Amino acid sequence: MAEPQVARLIEVMHQLRRGCPWDAEQTHLSLVHYLVEETLEVVDAIEAGDDTDLQEELGDLLLQVVFHAEIAAQEGRFTIEDVAQGIADKLVARHPYVFGDGAIPEDLMGSWEARKRAEKQRTSSLDGIPTRLSALARAHKVISRARSHGLTLALASEPLDEAEAGRALLALAARAQASGIDPEQALRAALRSLEATITTTELEPN
Repeated sequence: MAEPQVARLIEVMHQLRRGCPWDAEQTHLSLVHYLVEETLEVVDAIEAGDDTDLQEELGDLLLQVVFHAEIAAQEGRFTIEDVAQGIADKLVARHPYVFGDGAIPEDLMGSWEARKRAEKQRTSSLDGIPTRLSALARAHKVISRARSHGLTLALASEPLDEAEAGRALLALAARAQASGIDPEQALRAALRSLEATITTTELEPN
């Protein structure tokens, strides 16, 4: 059973915050780099296909969630139970075809984005995309959002497989390096232009 061990982890965190000087002085901000590092280590374990490492790294990431929730609870803001309830309620609300009698939508991603947009009262497809994503990760998210929102944009859509995509990206990075160009910076500039186009498109009357 998982629940007793989750409860044990929460109690361990309680005791660490009371008894360990380092744990007691941590804040949400001081833990950010650990959260990022642990997330990336989970990605490494997934890509390596090592279950032992994945289990350990997921535990380290779970610790970060419990740690942040414990800090918030001590400040009287919210608890780990509030966190779990919030995500469970969100999943149920966004899957009426699983937890109700709704039909499975043809466009699952579009339906998900539409429900999220309504819940959060977002007015733009760009709202809520993390600003600290790498340029490539943000470009992927921006394009995905724009397409799921039904925006008409001049974007390439020719199919390719993962290996081909990797080779093409690596070749572009190599050409950029040979030309004295920072590919991340170049993509950020192109992405800003795309985001401006998206914003303009969204403001146009239907």
